[in-house]
Amino acid sequence: MKSSYAGTQPERLPPRRVVILATPSAQSLEVAGPVEVFSMVAEKLREAGRERMSGYSVEVVSATDELTIKSSSGLTILAHRSWRKIDYEIDTLLVAGGMNVWSGSGEPDLLDWVRERTGRSRRFGSICTGAFVLAEAGLLEGKRVTTHWYFCQQLQKEYPQVVVDPEPIFIHDGVLYTSAGVASGIDLAVSLVEEDFGLDIALRIARALVLFLRRSAGQNQFSTALAFQGSARIPLRELPVYVLEHLQDPLTVEELASRVSMSVRNFSRVFVEEFGVTPAAFVERLRVETARRLVEESERSFEEIAADCGLGSLESLRRIFVRDFGVTPSQLRKSAHGLTQ
Repeated sequence: MKSSYAGTQPERLPPRRVVILATPSAQSLEVAGPVEVFSMVAEKLREAGRERMSGYSVEVVSATDELTIKSSSGLTILAHRSWRKIDYEIDTLLVAGGMNVWSGSGEPDLLDWVRERTGRSRRFGSICTGAFVLAEAGLLEGKRVTTHWYFCQQLQKEYPQVVVDPEPIFIHDGVLYTSAGVASGIDLAVSLVEEDFGLDIALRIARALVLFLRRSAGQNQFSTALAFQGSARIPLRELPVYVLEHLQDPLTVEELASRVSMSVRNFSRVFVEEFGVTPAAFVERLRVETARRLVEESERSFEEIAADCGLGSLESLRRIFVRDFGVTPSQLRKSAHGLTQ
């Protein structure tokens, strides 16, 4: 049964516009990886039953007038348009570089455009040596940033007012996001998806792309997939996806520990070390977050949401929402859909 209110079906929200500004030195993976992540969001939102949300509209935009970008691997990137042809507002602007530094130092019009557009965008950032463009535009002064480890010393030397940290795979400083090289752009994109649409959608994308979920921003650049393969905690990294797909089940600590062949005591200790919270708190967080987003972004009944998220009855869902959000599910849905109370 569907929940009804005010007799009005809310409109589908427009997609968020993402622009990946590709420099002439951009590597194919540093462009294609984030594009794939952002492009999958709409499908994963539909799978999750969050039909009000539209995901992202993504364009690859050339930092020059030439739309064909020849990456160092030999693959060719064909941009949708030049930066000069952007005639719409940008939600997220990311500058993608490559293994040859291109800062745009001889392109004052482009740098003016980058400064103007980042000032109007909700957030902006860089992938790999795209940080040099942002630095050249004066947007990184006093900011803690990162780039590919090979170029960190060069970035610090050429732009001494920038605080360059070579260790993390990406850094979030206010509305600025900078990432290291190659695959770290995928990690950054998944993190931005989680920020916008929640952990459940980020987990769905991580599984679809066969990622080790998402690596945290603080993870060392040298912690590669090979290091993960040598870790005894690999099964633990698969648990969040299992939890997401079984929210309606009890998901006791004993059951989760059994899935990774660990004692309850050892599992609980290791889980806290890995994820920063207890197993029970993690399950609760994912249940409540998923329920909240379904209340806001779907037309499913509250009874169905409560059952599918493992939160029990409608009354239980109501108590949890009042406790955590200060409003009932009905009030939250009306607010999210722009309806009067």
